[in-house]
Amino acid sequence: MPILKPADFHILLALAGGPLHGYAIMKQVERDTGGEVILEIGSLYRLLDRLVSDGVIDHVDSADERRRYFRITAAGRKALKSEAARLANVITLVRARKLLPEADV
Repeated sequence: MPILKPADFHILLALAGGPLHGYAIMKQVERDTGGEVILEIGSLYRLLDRLVSDGVIDHVDSADERRRYFRITAAGRKALKSEAARLANVITLVRARKLLPEADV
């Protein structure tokens, strides 16, 4: 499975908690990363459209016609888990090389 781009990873991670509309995804990613990842609204919808095309998220029907809601697909959940495992392995290597103290994570 290919490595996810950081923005893609954080979008999938935000959607792992349940369907969200674009603005809510943007705010969740900002909260999850402590403001380190900021998704601009213009680029966010291009990212979401690409992720829909890639089959890792899809649209959800909603009573709120003003907002487009998205949810993670089974393929998206698989990609997210794969990337999370890869990142966990990286952290293990970093710790083994004494580059990151245990207490910092």
